[in-house]
Amino acid sequence: MIPMDLLPGAARWRGSLAAVLDHPGPVWVYGAGGTGVSTVGAWMAVQRNDGFLDDADRLDAPALVAWIAGHPRGVLGAHAGPETPALGEPVSRCLAFRLQALEEDPGQVGPCLAALADQDGWREPLPGALAALPCPGNLRGLRNRLVRWRLLGQAPEPPAPGGLDLPLETEDLAANLHVLERLLLHRALRRSYGNRVEAAGRLGVSRRQLYLLIARHGDPVRGEPPSNAGPKRLHRHRG
Repeated sequence: MIPMDLLPGAARWRGSLAAVLDHPGPVWVYGAGGTGVSTVGAWMAVQRNDGFLDDADRLDAPALVAWIAGHPRGVLGAHAGPETPALGEPVSRCLAFRLQALEEDPGQVGPCLAALADQDGWREPLPGALAALPCPGNLRGLRNRLVRWRLLGQAPEPPAPGGLDLPLETEDLAANLHVLERLLLHRALRRSYGNRVEAAGRLGVSRRQLYLLIARHGDPVRGEPPSNAGPKRLHRHRG
């Protein structure tokens, strides 16, 4: 568990905690997955001497009405904001308290990573690539990065200097799309540390489509070369 003072955005919202705790009605704590919603929500509930309902956005409006009625000073944790129409009008009565993602407070990536390593008893220096953004999954993704590096020695691919730079050598559309396809595939495989199910999800393709892409472009994480030369139209622009 990351200390609350190290959570992304804590420096901004720490000063408003006293007012939130004194609020007479329910509080809706929300943020992206892995931003500390459960940690902050549970702590607030204890301080407010009332209940904590995690994953509150999974309930329908009648269930939320019933829970809030029984916990007038309760804390509800969710990934959706209180303005979400499907949550119903009762949630709009809650005081909204949003938690930020790591991408919104990149200065906390390093401290959070160090705290996670310390909790796991890891004292050796960490490679700088582990703290590189983006970090999908926020704190969960950061912990997964640490575990994968410790177990497999795999660090995420560092961001390319200057942003996206495609090595396009021709104006032919088919050739350029082939290069872009390879770049996106290899980046997804590296960022998922070779986990092909995760890579397919990142790319928005099926597992079968992913294996076809790997056959065409290879897998840089597992060291597999391409086994399919790709569409014939590409060969006109090679050599």
